[in-house]
Amino acid sequence: MRKIVKFLTSRIFISFLLISIQIGFFVLIGIYAQSYGIWFQLLSALSVLMSLFVITRDLNPAYKIGWMFLFIVIPIYGGLFYILFGTHKLNRRLRARVEQLNLSFRKGMKDALYSDLLPIRALETYSPSLARQAQYICSISGDQVYVNTQVDYYSSGEAWFEDVIIELQKAKSFIFLEFFILAEGQMWDLLLSILLERKKRGVRVCLMYDDVGSIFTTPSHYDRTLRNLGLEVVAFNPLRTHLNSRLNSRDHRKVIVIDGNIGYTGGMNIADEYINRKIKYGHWKDTAVKITGDAVWSLTQMFLQLWSFSTGVTEQFALYRPTVAAKTDGFVQPFGDNPLDSHNVAENAYIQVINMAKRYVYITTPYLVLDNEMLTALKIAAQSGVDVRIVTPHIPDKKGVFAVTRANYYQLLDAGVKIYEYTPGFIHAKMFVSDDHVAIIGTINMDYRSFYLHFENAVVLYGSSAIKHVYEDIERTIMLSKPITTPFLKARPWHHRLGGMILKIAAPML
Repeated sequence: MRKIVKFLTSRIFISFLLISIQIGFFVLIGIYAQSYGIWFQLLSALSVLMSLFVITRDLNPAYKIGWMFLFIVIPIYGGLFYILFGTHKLNRRLRARVEQLNLSFRKGMKDALYSDLLPIRALETYSPSLARQAQYICSISGDQVYVNTQVDYYSSGEAWFEDVIIELQKAKSFIFLEFFILAEGQMWDLLLSILLERKKRGVRVCLMYDDVGSIFTTPSHYDRTLRNLGLEVVAFNPLRTHLNSRLNSRDHRKVIVIDGNIGYTGGMNIADEYINRKIKYGHWKDTAVKITGDAVWSLTQMFLQLWSFSTGVTEQFALYRPTVAAKTDGFVQPFGDNPLDSHNVAENAYIQVINMAKRYVYITTPYLVLDNEMLTALKIAAQSGVDVRIVTPHIPDKKGVFAVTRANYYQLLDAGVKIYEYTPGFIHAKMFVSDDHVAIIGTINMDYRSFYLHFENAVVLYGSSAIKHVYEDIERTIMLSKPITTPFLKARPWHHRLGGMILKIAAPML
């Protein structure tokens, strides 16, 4: 009985109950409109008006098609849905917070700049084409290219976690952690014990996790519980009990910064399945990268920007600069992307790698929900003789997204792209590697949410020794994977193929 009462009074149940009531209200509006012609005409007119607005907006064509499909299929609701979920503009209060964040960032960065131009000029000597990509990322996101940085690549969550534990235990000044999913279990229990021990020794510990991403994996108001233990905690963009477009803007980043000198990022979240202590979808394949030295500064800035945005507290960025310069291992450029501007840095960074490839591009991604720009880039590369290979999961975590992923196979296979499904289970790694000269490792899925709606981050490696390790790991992964052919796709049940085709139309809104 206590469990039932606890569930009925939980934040999850109350939030979803109130949201369900709002959805029910929309259903009643539709029923009412069907009975009164004037309301049906007014709501349909609203959908027509919104469709004209969508056509004239600077949006990806796939988004426009998705919304137009909605306006046609359910004209009563289409206009209302677009008003609620279709616009991503910030209100006045949030715009003021963003501007305040920019001011605090500039203030914190005062007198804390490195000689930023030297590494990118050296990169121009190494490869002018790679330097152009680095310059694009720098000009849009502000994230610089660094040398004096050591790079370590981890081909499994288990190897990553083992190293993280060792480095956290050495922390002396501060620890920053930012994750999409935080889940109770063996992994978090060990991490929490270390964080509390470091806190007792005077180390500042700041944890930021996405509220919606962790809503089913942590108790209600878990951020309060952790604060009572002495940690500084932010549950990013908390779930609200009213429908609005900001629910889509999630913090999908995965970052750990230790003392400003060591940084980690990749596909890893804090949950037992990521280190195969819990089996959900077969073997969980994930990867991560560790950087030591100057380039950690970009990860620190990324964390502090979103932390300041969430807390409203001005941080002195300069206090968290790296104090150790490691041996140079190529050129390193961590960067972030966010939905608060009109720039699509993450997808464009991927597309640039594809467009510059001369011999090969290998890709791993858990989801393959592509817009026309990405689809075209992949097809042109393959048709130009580039060896394009993509590895996706064979055991999906989201069946609807998996259906769209497979629906996208047809055009790619026809163009000569080689596609493999990771048969041991679920591959969650998000990686690009090309021509032995460039690799991208991070949090960015190949789908609309990562490209347009989420806060994301990655590390670009130019000429680093770790690029070879990324390539070899994907080669090993391909050996464990099943090659996908067009006859295999056509042999699937008709309802699977039809479902994928229908969901593909609505892909921008999945």
